[in-house]
Amino acid sequence: MILRWHIIADQRGSSALEFAIVGPVFLCLVIGLIYGCLLLFTMASLQYAVEEGSRCASVKTTVCTSSASTITYTQAAYLGPFTAPTFTSTTAACGHTVSGSTSFRFDIGLAALTVPLSAKACFP
Repeated sequence: MILRWHIIADQRGSSALEFAIVGPVFLCLVIGLIYGCLLLFTMASLQYAVEEGSRCASVKTTVCTSSASTITYTQAAYLGPFTAPTFTSTTAACGHTVSGSTSFRFDIGLAALTVPLSAKACFP
């Protein structure tokens, strides 16, 4: 009986066990937070790039003389990570329209999740 109480009352290794329970959860939260921030930055950068491209096509007519030069200007304005977005430039009823699309990939290790992103801006 004394031996059993000694084993139950022994607290050696309890902090290692607690870390084994809490550590992976904390690590997943930190990695998820980093991926979430990268996703938000990619979305914001894509929106900023299409806004700059449509503004350039309307206002900076010496720089953005054609659809190809507008797309080149828009690609230079994009600062997002990991992806190479596709941009298109057209003239619509609202003015010069630039749209862009890309996909952001969450690589979880065992699986991968792809999130499609798109942005569109029109500047008179």
